[in-house]
Amino acid sequence: MDFYLVLGLERAATLGEIKRAYKRLARRYHPDINPGDHMAAQQFRQIAEAYETLSDPERRRHYDTVGVEGPVLEPSAFGFEGFDFSASVSGAAAPTFGDLFADILQPPDPGRVRHAPARGADLHQSMTLTFEEAMRGGERQVVVSRQERCPVCAGAGRQRAPESRCAACRGAGHVKTTRGHMVFARPCAECGGSGRLSDVRCSRCGGSQTVARAETIIAKLAPGLGDGARVRLAGKGHDGRNGGEAGDLYVTVHVEPHPLFRREGDDLHVTVPIAVHEAALGAKLEVPCLDGRARLRVPPGTQSGQRFRIRGRGAPSVRDGGRGDLVVEVRLMLPKVLDERSKELLREFGRINADTMRHDS
Repeated sequence: MDFYLVLGLERAATLGEIKRAYKRLARRYHPDINPGDHMAAQQFRQIAEAYETLSDPERRRHYDTVGVEGPVLEPSAFGFEGFDFSASVSGAAAPTFGDLFADILQPPDPGRVRHAPARGADLHQSMTLTFEEAMRGGERQVVVSRQERCPVCAGAGRQRAPESRCAACRGAGHVKTTRGHMVFARPCAECGGSGRLSDVRCSRCGGSQTVARAETIIAKLAPGLGDGARVRLAGKGHDGRNGGEAGDLYVTVHVEPHPLFRREGDDLHVTVPIAVHEAALGAKLEVPCLDGRARLRVPPGTQSGQRFRIRGRGAPSVRDGGRGDLVVEVRLMLPKVLDERSKELLREFGRINADTMRHDS
């Protein structure tokens, strides 16, 4: 017996071609489809043995070398127990095995079947704060539209009702679908296979278990939030299904820039002007900070661009509650010289300090 001829294939047939040939022939000659037909049963035994041999690479190599050996397989090795073969099919439109099993491999209808608890989805919002608001922190209102557990059915999706026969399966508890030769029966998704209904879909949520509602939520903002910071409000996202926990609400904070301060980490940077005599002789300056003004002593001989650090006068830290530093950069501001007296004093200053002044080449 030539297994290739049994399946109607060339010796160079691929594994995919072997599988397709077997499915096509098994559908035609299976004993359950041809009850009492001994010729069909014998043909199916040959088809099954040919497929079993040629679909296994090692056994196929052995067959191609020495031919067939061993017992013929019984039809039950490739049985279709539990299926109804009362329907008929013929011609090129006959479905493949993938079509035949598509119905039973589909997931159950979620409208009735109770699933495991599922966590609700997270929500995302954004808000804009001024620099001062971000530094102070506090509370802000956030309006969101979220899915919350239905108040009518308490999130069950169904309501109690007088028991009645299930209209979907007409009380049978199962529904039938026909694919090719086969008729599949599976539990009714509406009544769960009982054939009776003691509840109905919720009139408020339609069985979805949740309803949409706009809600105003108070967001507590820690002092010192930076631009792009995310605030998490636990449990303020969509409610979960089947009793699952609610998701979270994430609020992204956008902080407007400040005209004076520039933030780097928890430090604030500010630039202040300084006069020539203050830089030369030293001075005590008042510099702006978050909570008013701070005093800074600059030593004699201070150069333009020099930086000084004032501890603990920077931005609040959201990590440990402390504060960063205020970094002050001084910039030398030259006065407008209009009168002759001022010009003469500057010339005299230049003559006296000629040896210590630096000239660019």
